[in-house]
Amino acid sequence: MKTFYVYMMTNRSRVVLYTGVTNSLERRLWFHGNTPKQSFTKRYKIDRIVYYESFDDVRDAISREKEIKRWRREKKNELVRKLNPKWEDLGKKYILRP
Repeated sequence: MKTFYVYMMTNRSRVVLYTGVTNSLERRLWFHGNTPKQSFTKRYKIDRIVYYESFDDVRDAISREKEIKRWRREKKNELVRKLNPKWEDLGKKYILRP
């Protein structure tokens, strides 16, 4: 059974929040770190994952991603602060980067 993740990433100054969905956080973090310069994550130097949720069904994950993307920034900030009050890079702490 696969696991799917909704995640949020940001840059060092926390100015930009990127929300996405994947079935491999490790692979997705690698991808974001190794994309061409034209990509959104490269342009805004988004390099740290600060929030994620897991789902058993991809449809639930996609639905949650769309829900979060519709939110105002402050509501997204509150969601991150509940899990990660210091906005630490969870990729370094909990997810092994390839």
